Amino acid sequence: MQAIILAAGMGRRLGELTNDNTKCMLNVNGSRLINRTLDSIAAVGIKRAIIVVGYKADNVKAWVGTNYNGVDIVYVENSIYDKTNNIYSLFLAKEYLLEEDTILLESDLIFEPSVLCRIIEEPYPNLALVDKYESWMDGTVVTLDDQLRIKNFFSKNEFRYSDIDSYFKTVNIYKFSKEFSATHYVPFLEAYCHALGHNVYYEQVLKVITLLDDSPLKALSLDGEKWYEIDDIQDLDIASSIFARSDEERYRLISSRFGGFWRYPHLLDFCYLVNPYFPPRQMVDEIKACFDTLLREYPSGMRVNSLLAAKYFSISQEHIVVGNGAAELIKAYMENYAGRMGIIFPTFEEYPNRVSKESVVAYIPENDSMQYSAEDIMAFYATKPIDSLLIINPDNPSGNYIPYTELLRLIAWSAERGINIVIDESFVDFVDVEGEYSLLKDELLSHNPHLCVVKSISKSYGVPGFRLGILASGDRELIARLKREVSIWNINSFGEFYMQIYEKYHSDYVDACRLFRQERTRLYEELQSVSFLRVIPSQANYFLCEITTPRFTANELAVKLLAKYDILIKDCSGKASFCGRSFIRLAIRDRRDNSRLVAALKEFE
Repeated sequence: MQAIILAAGMGRRLGELTNDNTKCMLNVNGSRLINRTLDSIAAVGIKRAIIVVGYKADNVKAWVGTNYNGVDIVYVENSIYDKTNNIYSLFLAKEYLLEEDTILLESDLIFEPSVLCRIIEEPYPNLALVDKYESWMDGTVVTLDDQLRIKNFFSKNEFRYSDIDSYFKTVNIYKFSKEFSATHYVPFLEAYCHALGHNVYYEQVLKVITLLDDSPLKALSLDGEKWYEIDDIQDLDIASSIFARSDEERYRLISSRFGGFWRYPHLLDFCYLVNPYFPPRQMVDEIKACFDTLLREYPSGMRVNSLLAAKYFSISQEHIVVGNGAAELIKAYMENYAGRMGIIFPTFEEYPNRVSKESVVAYIPENDSMQYSAEDIMAFYATKPIDSLLIINPDNPSGNYIPYTELLRLIAWSAERGINIVIDESFVDFVDVEGEYSLLKDELLSHNPHLCVVKSISKSYGVPGFRLGILASGDRELIARLKREVSIWNINSFGEFYMQIYEKYHSDYVDACRLFRQERTRLYEELQSVSFLRVIPSQANYFLCEITTPRFTANELAVKLLAKYDILIKDCSGKASFCGRSFIRLAIRDRRDNSRLVAALKEFE
């Protein structure tokens, strides 16, 4: 068996990265694509590789040579690479297809060695390697019948998103027997090139063959093996994280993306905080039904969106400013109005990261569970000069909760001392208490202009992609200044429409929070059965857990979970207040996902 590698293209979409080299010479985590491909070819015992070169051909020849780890290298040159597509590159190598069984590969692929093993070890002689279609994939897709015969090939122009459940993406790795090449592929390849030219893809020939009644081409579907096609710099960035040099590097690269995990469809995210039971299906369908309009229409300005946010939380428009996520408002407030601020640690780092270290007066609870009360806070800051005080309630990452009546005491105490108080209640809807819990009330805000209430809509309402958050205060002057400091169009049309229709689904939200509290109780009991975890009780949508075994640190556990189970968790050990002890934070998802997490954790016992 031999391999044919198509490597003539210019890789224009990679910009300056291919100014001086072709795509197959691209470096991914210290290794060029062509080296990775040839290493895999050598590992499966293939003794000859035909590389079709074109753009910067001499660079490839000089780098690879005529023998690579026991694989004889033959070059075929496409001198008009800039005027043709890959059908012509394969046409130039057609005589080799007639000599041996062939593995056909494109040179812009990165894949783990098991991918090549799958197609070689499968006994059927003529195969297209495919994978179930995912949103990150681009290019030719196929549909299959019950016997895994390919029914049809679909190009980008023929792709229909309504049919994605039936699509499989071609991995661009094929196995052709010598007989198939002689009786089917090469004759059709020659006829197609003569009749329709050289500026199409070689899959067009396969498409014609699959329409025959006796087509011998079948599909072989991958089963979780990793691969990626690199066409542009974003592809390169993602491939670098998927094929990191070590499990630890992969964890660092993926966690440092701070989201966008739909690009990793098998990843289960226990790092970022969501409400798994909201929004309901009907609400999602309503937003989808208006997608075209929302995409093409400008959103309203700040005045209208503040009105919507005010309706959303049943408070006065003059008391509220809406942000592109709470983070936008946190930044604006902290950088301009926080002054010398009292902050309880560990905390949500977005707040202290926005001010100088010198302006932070830190309080660290002196107990293993990071629990504290309003009385503890007042006692600590009684003799410390601060301009403002930050309370996250429930706290992040500890889940500590200060009851409503105690918060009122804290608000009154801060007023007596001329201290502005910021209370972030992004997680308060998850608390399991009777009676009052939210501070978003006009009367309370009006009587306490030193009070600011921050709420992230993303975290509790399950719509982080909309980037919505609010800051409310009875200090109308402050609210007016913040409105001037953020963009007039800081909210997109999708976020605006969500706030417009939310009221219809409020009862669904109440039910979602009730279901969430039930699942939190169940997960708490499950996590307590994991022998190496000390689980800290929480009133939020996450648990802070201490690693109690010396066998691994929090970081090592996070790395192992990602490497073995594609589960991403938050390593909190870097927080200074933990003094080197190992802590993780686990988001609470639905029952199926939570059970998968617990099962994975117990594997490490």
